[in-house]
Amino acid sequence: MAQKYLVTGGAGFIGSNFVHRLLTRGEDVTIYDNLSRAGSQINLQWLHEVFGEKLKLVRGDIRDFDKLSAAAKDADVVTHLAAQVAVTSSVTNPREDFEINALGTFNVVEACRQSGRQPVILYSSTNKVYGGMEEVRTREGATRYGYVDHPLGIPETLSLDFHSPYGCSKGTGDQYVRDYARIYDLPTVVLRQSCIYGPRQFGMEDQGWVAWFIIAAVTGRPITIYGDGKQVRDILYVEDLLNAYDLAIAQAREKPGRVFNVGGGLENTIAIWQEFGPMLEELAGQPLPVSRGDWRPGDQAVFISDIRRAEKELGWSPKVNPRDGISRLFQWVQDHPEYFK
Repeated sequence: MAQKYLVTGGAGFIGSNFVHRLLTRGEDVTIYDNLSRAGSQINLQWLHEVFGEKLKLVRGDIRDFDKLSAAAKDADVVTHLAAQVAVTSSVTNPREDFEINALGTFNVVEACRQSGRQPVILYSSTNKVYGGMEEVRTREGATRYGYVDHPLGIPETLSLDFHSPYGCSKGTGDQYVRDYARIYDLPTVVLRQSCIYGPRQFGMEDQGWVAWFIIAAVTGRPITIYGDGKQVRDILYVEDLLNAYDLAIAQAREKPGRVFNVGGGLENTIAIWQEFGPMLEELAGQPLPVSRGDWRPGDQAVFISDIRRAEKELGWSPKVNPRDGISRLFQWVQDHPEYFK
């Protein structure tokens, strides 16, 4: 029998891909989105063209508790993806960042508690809850940085250290979702995500950097590299992320309140320009001019998720390697020039 899903931020990059998956397999889905993000109208139009009247939208803001509660009252599963997503924006406007990410997430869990239905809540958290990790030792190689003491990446047991207003607001949501399982027996799960990329991502310079570099390469826009380009991230293709969503939701009632790192892990790492740059130039068929800027505050030399807990407890692992995933996203951008005028 179809479950009733509420997907906050369902017109965004990850949300629209998840809604497409859910509707394709016959679930009952409502999107809750204020449509403020770049590309959200484009993604919504795409979903409408595919699914027509099956697509249900509540245009609302997660800061509006009454409207959110009404949308959530019959939900079996709430996938909470709506957020303010950029560290730079959080520094510029920390109050708005707090209201969207911290208060907005509190509104989501409270709406679910008050519904009386005990819906599964999946929260899209971030690796930024681990902070700048200044105490974690790194080493520099020819094209990339690496960890000295964490050969398999950063585990969920590393101390949390909310750094930047964005880290504080997302971390607040992370801990509220976790604690509502303990205090109110809500079947929640928190996924601390790393560098998700894929089709329907309208990346910006300060968020969604894989997509941004590809969009810039295809459209001839300027690319700026901050720091030396050896910074390493584990990147995860969106379909692999959604596989983790399905597995986590399916198991949430059995084992509520769990937290997982969900990223590419050790096998899917890339240096943001020293290794990604040559791959992108090969796809573009030409050299790509870049300008250079100073390191940005809080920019980690390396972040790699230790994903062994998700592998062991969820039975999940990434399937799409960086070269294949980047090639797919490059082709998608090339195939949709109308989106990037």
